[in-house]
Amino acid sequence: MSEATGGTEDVRMIAWVRGVVQGVGFRWFTRANALRIGGLIGFAVNLGDGRVQVVAEGPKENCEALLEWLRTGDTPGRVDGVTEIWDMPRGGYPSFDIR
Repeated sequence: MSEATGGTEDVRMIAWVRGVVQGVGFRWFTRANALRIGGLIGFAVNLGDGRVQVVAEGPKENCEALLEWLRTGDTPGRVDGVTEIWDMPRGGYPSFDIR
């Protein structure tokens, strides 16, 4: 994984994505974009209520880039809204995975 540069702090971003986001490859594309952005660990998982939860840890600017992608509409399916919270990173993820 790449390291934070320029004094960028590492953060934990948890996002809940609402809309038509299950059964459309959303988690796969989320993982692909997290890897493209780089420096991120975490996961994307389907929730029982139809949302996808995305947990990403790494440099704040990288997490913000992933959050922006989740909101742009350039995603599979249809995103009706994204809610996020920010926290301190917990670590323990080997990479960015699909769960």
